[in-house]
Amino acid sequence: MNTAHPSGWHFIDSQGTFELQNPQQNSYVYFPLLNQAGMMSSITPRLNGDAKLGQNAFLLLPVSAEDLHNTRSARNFWARIKGQPWSVSGNSATQISNTGLDEQVTLQAGFLWHKIDRHDAPSGLRATVINFVPADDQSVELMQVTLSNQGEETLTLDPIAAIPIFARSADNLRDHRHVSSLLHRTTCHPYGVLVKPTMTFDERGHQENQTTYGVLGCDGDGHPPQGFTPLVEDFIGEGGSLDWPAAVLTDQPVLQQPDSTFEGYETIAGLHFPRINLAPGQSQHYILILGIFQPGQNLEALIEQYGSEQNISKALAETQAFWQEKLGTLRFDHQDERYDGWLQWVTLQPVLRRLMGNSFLPYHDYGRGGRGWRDLWQDLLALLITEQTDVESLLLGNYAGVRMDGSNATIVGLQPGEFKADRNSIPRVWMDHGTWPLVTTKRYLDLTGNLDLLLAEQTYFRDHLSHRGQRVNHQWSQGGDTALRAVSGEVVKGTILEHLLVQHLTAFFNVGEHNIIRLEGGDWNDGLDMAAERGESVAFSAMYAGNLSILSDLCMALVGAGVDEMQFNDALYPLLDQLSNPVDYDSVDAKQNRLAAYLDDVRGALSGKKIRLSLEAVSHDLTQKANWLTAHIKEQEWIEAEPGLGWFNGYYDAEGRRVDGKHSQGARMSMTGQVFPLMAGIASEEQTQAIIQAANRYLYDQDLKSYRLNTNFGTADLPKLGRAFGFAYGHKENGAFFSHMTVMFAYALYRQGHAQEAYHILGGLYQLSQDFDQSRIYPGIPEYFNPRGRGMYPYLTGSAAWYLFTLLTESFGVQGNLGSLCLAPKLVKDQFVQSDHISVKTVFAHRDVVITYNNPSRLSFGAYCIGDVTVNDTEIPVPPGIDSVHFTREEIEAWPEHVVIKVGLSPL
Repeated sequence: MNTAHPSGWHFIDSQGTFELQNPQQNSYVYFPLLNQAGMMSSITPRLNGDAKLGQNAFLLLPVSAEDLHNTRSARNFWARIKGQPWSVSGNSATQISNTGLDEQVTLQAGFLWHKIDRHDAPSGLRATVINFVPADDQSVELMQVTLSNQGEETLTLDPIAAIPIFARSADNLRDHRHVSSLLHRTTCHPYGVLVKPTMTFDERGHQENQTTYGVLGCDGDGHPPQGFTPLVEDFIGEGGSLDWPAAVLTDQPVLQQPDSTFEGYETIAGLHFPRINLAPGQSQHYILILGIFQPGQNLEALIEQYGSEQNISKALAETQAFWQEKLGTLRFDHQDERYDGWLQWVTLQPVLRRLMGNSFLPYHDYGRGGRGWRDLWQDLLALLITEQTDVESLLLGNYAGVRMDGSNATIVGLQPGEFKADRNSIPRVWMDHGTWPLVTTKRYLDLTGNLDLLLAEQTYFRDHLSHRGQRVNHQWSQGGDTALRAVSGEVVKGTILEHLLVQHLTAFFNVGEHNIIRLEGGDWNDGLDMAAERGESVAFSAMYAGNLSILSDLCMALVGAGVDEMQFNDALYPLLDQLSNPVDYDSVDAKQNRLAAYLDDVRGALSGKKIRLSLEAVSHDLTQKANWLTAHIKEQEWIEAEPGLGWFNGYYDAEGRRVDGKHSQGARMSMTGQVFPLMAGIASEEQTQAIIQAANRYLYDQDLKSYRLNTNFGTADLPKLGRAFGFAYGHKENGAFFSHMTVMFAYALYRQGHAQEAYHILGGLYQLSQDFDQSRIYPGIPEYFNPRGRGMYPYLTGSAAWYLFTLLTESFGVQGNLGSLCLAPKLVKDQFVQSDHISVKTVFAHRDVVITYNNPSRLSFGAYCIGDVTVNDTEIPVPPGIDSVHFTREEIEAWPEHVVIKVGLSPL
């Protein structure tokens, strides 16, 4: 996947460090900085961006992507040269107006640090600015500014830091912006400026504030500033601005000293350092600590910890080492520096989303913080393949969010397994939510073989909603216990298997008039939110069908492990209808009535009674449901456009009309409607070929070399399906090049054995992402590409997890099977352009495993078989002509901590 003429950024080492010349000439680009203590920052080439702990604790001004063009949020640092202001971030009026024609600017960034190098040719002054959030337990961002004289004359400089401090909730950006500043209590500390608002301003209930926000600073030897300008209006002066401030223009500004206090004003960390004379070849370092401090925190200790050139260099090295180790468990080697380096950044993205949610980078349209239900499970999916972490407790904790009606909590707390009642009584239910826990749990079981997880018990969630959000549970009051209880008052628990059954059995019976599972408030495509009454999702009905089959297999796996029977809450028994009172699955009314009776039964406290059932009988019930739903979709929803060209209908709208197919305005086709029938194995080989042809005709864009999420449905049916179709076509959930579903299309094609087509999709996403002239993003995969090819919502996207998962498990074929290891590669010759051998480093059974595929003939999947296999240079006998090799758990547990497996690929 080599790029002949890489543009924009390029990697400068094998550790993922990249470089970009003149980065300030690009709009909307930003870089994430964070640590596991909760500090989250974003930073641009001009050092704009914000820093925060959460929605209600912003140190710097909250920014959206459209705010990145101005200087209001800049981490500025000035050097006044011969009376003229010069900004190390390029944020002076003169630098902005002449677009930096006299300046040479270079960006370097790595895991997870950001460096800007700016050289002012006329004066010879060079500034290097490094920003990072240290990988420790401090809620700080560190900034090191180095001023160097590369000219021939001594420079006399006045160094001045200028960082506005927002110090409140993002809600106050427009709501009570001035009033909330009246709460500010600003103090000059010996090393900086601090703000401690008297309270958090929230008309729903003001609270006394305990948090202090501030910026501390010193020179490289630990010496403090000589004085401060702590108020914005004093710093900019009358008629001034942050990019041409009076405090920098003035030769001898009036400075405040330590212990000076001010009340009720907007604050800026205006830190004035002593004038210096910088001889040719000399450098001077300055260190800034941007922090959010808790009561009793020792600020002098922070100066001691970071406040010298030696100490901040040590903190940077430790941070770099931390992220390298964290990301080192998964590493692909295609002998292609650009692609393999790009994949390192994709590996980082699931970690970022697990720590930041979807809301804390400049594209923050997903809300006010936290993660959604779907995000929990996809993040754990990535965690399973990228980190050596025990995730069993995380999996178990997340199941506490399942309601007994098959829906789930949508407000996720900060701690694992913490769920909250829905904000503002929002009753929306996403019908796909029940599918994702099984996807992640199955992956965990395949990697570990720990079937005991299915036997572990967990509570159920309850709040004011019942009947899948359609009714109010009057037995529950706001602020009440969110654990479901029996009539006896005892907390109701069920096994993880039971939780999975609840999610899937309720979905199976929750059908609309076409006997397809109801769309409710939407599915994976959140924009399909206006067809709750009559809408149906064929796409996720297919996924539920596949999942029902998987659940059936898991029941039989338990039987094979000696667990013949299990106890279940008796309320669930009627939904296992094949065990007692069978339902006619062809009858919509019969299904709806069975579900209605069940929802009435579980709307309040349960009986608490248990019933013991044969797992073989439960497996049979699930198989019957899976087979019926599979056949129903295959027969009813297939659209034969012409010989060799067809696709599945994806949805029914609010008027009960089929969405996909022939239409007066042209053919309608949705990517989602094809992915899940393919993934679930519903599509035949003939149908798979027809889908590929249809996708290439109707969804593939020749210019951007990628697939759209859907064809253009127009706006006539906007109220009939969802808000997505009010978006301009080609943007977001309406026909964009949506990375997540595109990757899942590749995964589904791999599952059907179409490796060449699948890898073409993965390669296309990479090519579009790394083409900086078009995508304008740093290394990584964005949520989607707009019609111009610009990458939108970079970093925080579930597509990264699925890209890695697909490449590892399908392309490289590194798969688990209830604890055993299976290598079933679906590699193609395009992956061997740079070399006849490629490899992947991963973790399996707590062992570091490096798997190398040798393909001297550079054959594609379908033309090779497994030839020879060695494990740590010991040859493993394999039968001739096989396409996969298996290792039992017993074999694996006899391996050492580090394992090298070499697999030769031979012609068939």
